[in-house]
Amino acid sequence: MLKINRQTDYAVRVVLALAQRGESARVSSAEIQQEMLIPRALMSRIVAQLSREGLIDAFPGRDGGLMLPRPASQISLKDVVEAFEGPILISECLQVKGEDDCPFQSNCPVRSKWGRVQVAMLREMASITFESLAREALGVPMTVPSLV
Repeated sequence: MLKINRQTDYAVRVVLALAQRGESARVSSAEIQQEMLIPRALMSRIVAQLSREGLIDAFPGRDGGLMLPRPASQISLKDVVEAFEGPILISECLQVKGEDDCPFQSNCPVRSKWGRVQVAMLREMASITFESLAREALGVPMTVPSLV
């Protein structure tokens, strides 16, 4: 089954909580942990990984907290998922380099279809910004481009 792990889901919640507060908001990790129902044991690991990947800034101390390093419009769902899951690959056959790895590579109708599905999924994940997620969570309608 293809699914993200629980830690990735919690990481998405952390970034979303920060995005909902606005660009320059600094929030304690304890407040986000409680609000987003993240187990205490995982929170520090998630914060450390998000910080290492440049997806949040973490400030220690009494006046510390967490904040986004750039606008939420510049952070995508794909960014957070790949920070925790690594490169997204829906089928091993898309990593095949030569015929020694796959005897059907040169004449496989499925490989190209997996590639199309992967490109579509990655494109969709990259198009979902935390700005749009925050607006949706707060009930603020997004402007939809006209099809005319």
